[in-house]
Amino acid sequence: MRRTEHRARARALQAVYAWDMREGVALSLVTQRIWDDLGVDADVRTHAWPLIHALEAKQAELDAMIIAVTTNWRLERLGAIERSVLRLAAAELHLGETPPKVVLQEATTFAERFGSPASAKFVNGVLDALARKLGRL
Repeated sequence: MRRTEHRARARALQAVYAWDMREGVALSLVTQRIWDDLGVDADVRTHAWPLIHALEAKQAELDAMIIAVTTNWRLERLGAIERSVLRLAAAELHLGETPPKVVLQEATTFAERFGSPASAKFVNGVLDALARKLGRL
């Protein structure tokens, strides 16, 4: 189950990143295209769709929460990887179904894998502050 959830987060992150690169296109549409092209299996999609839907439905609110816990950083100034990881993790924290420490660990892992060690530290710090603000830690 954990491997499926990890893959679901990874596929959701790919979709969020691709969406971030395509202004004006709906997240669900980009997600569907990416996942169809990659042949993402149904089990992974089942676990990933709630994250995508939560981000799509609450993007403005989630972005505002991220901005509120970052100091001197506008969302558009962040790198696309960091922005995508933060948005996806904020959506998962908002859903409240996954333990916050798991969300933070996965997000930090993705930030380091696709970004850098500095990205991972930044993402971890922002998400820790966000989880505390939400009363999840």
